[in-house]
Amino acid sequence: MSIKSPCVLLCSIEEATGYCHGCGRTIEEISNWLTMSDAERDALMNVELPKRMEGRVRPPRRETRRQRMARERKSE
Repeated sequence: MSIKSPCVLLCSIEEATGYCHGCGRTIEEISNWLTMSDAERDALMNVELPKRMEGRVRPPRRETRRQRMARERKSE
């Protein structure tokens, strides 16, 4: 059984709002995700998170070591 998640692996909490830059959840919501009911998770993903993320610009993802090595190999 898999649990739906809004996580996009861009985990960083914005100090001003307390929301994750990637998914819009708070630390408390992230911590409680596995214990929430399906209805609670669905309500958060379908109602609250879209409101929180509306108009926000996600910061660019950092280049990983693997990506940098692949890029460097291509340029050789």
